[in-house]
Amino acid sequence: MACKVGVAWGDELLRYSFPEPHPFNIGRVAVFREEISNLDESLEKMVVRVSPEQAALEDLLLFHEASYIDLVRRMSERGRGYLDYGDTPAFKGCYEASLYVVGSTLKLVKLILKGELDHGFNPIGGLHHARRGSAGGFCIFNDAAIAIKYLLEKEGLQEILYVDIDAHHGDGVFYSFYGDRRVRILDFHQSGRTLYPGTGFEHERGAGDAVGTKLNITFLPGAGSEEFKEAWSSMAERFLSESDPGFIILQAGADGLMGDPLTGLNYTEEVHGLVASRLHELAHEKCDGRIIALGGGGYNPSNVARAWMATLRALITRP
Repeated sequence: MACKVGVAWGDELLRYSFPEPHPFNIGRVAVFREEISNLDESLEKMVVRVSPEQAALEDLLLFHEASYIDLVRRMSERGRGYLDYGDTPAFKGCYEASLYVVGSTLKLVKLILKGELDHGFNPIGGLHHARRGSAGGFCIFNDAAIAIKYLLEKEGLQEILYVDIDAHHGDGVFYSFYGDRRVRILDFHQSGRTLYPGTGFEHERGAGDAVGTKLNITFLPGAGSEEFKEAWSSMAERFLSESDPGFIILQAGADGLMGDPLTGLNYTEEVHGLVASRLHELAHEKCDGRIIALGGGGYNPSNVARAWMATLRALITRP
């Protein structure tokens, strides 16, 4: 049995690309677009290409501060300078490009809630470093956090499960919901002692009545798929067993694969297949299959394609 997966697909999303030689550029997704076009027929027919859509200002305001949104708009018009301390340069049209990323993630979420799609995947989504009032780590607006706020405030869901396997800690999501027990966060990443953003430590389990709803699992440089699988079985499964989500969001960053130029982990795409398959199973057990994957980071194009294709195949294939 197979599931119908909506993939955000359109040239508008490719506008979210920083000028070369910046590592977050259009070349990251070229190989993935080729691979998805070459899926065998039995899988390809389950992929629905969903046209991009811009977010509205009210969507951004679910999470971001109005003053920051205005700053991005002004710097987008100017087309120069930095939105943070040096990682995230402004470029002409970056505001509009960011609206397409957020809008496409929200569109997939809404189509899943309506039952028009089983699951969703926005390869340009997962901009998990952006904070309420600042950019960070190539991320301008935090589509994952906005989706979480939408599900909680507009749809009235009681619990969201957010799982992040990007090599970098998803600080913009993690700390924004640190004291919110409705948002369970499981974040695998290279230790913040060795990699940007320098956050995400094991003792950080949430605040107030949210203690226990957050879990950081960290690795030293050189860790690979075996270390990941061991941590998954020994720690993550217990955490997942305590969850009762109304929706699952997977940030499927590919920068943990061996050979990424910005990180030091040595995963294979087996990790992405494992995580997406297990969360797919959990979604059908707990929340009528409601799960979306977001592409996140990854700066070796062939790695990106392999990781994202493993994620997509796992979402298509019913556990």
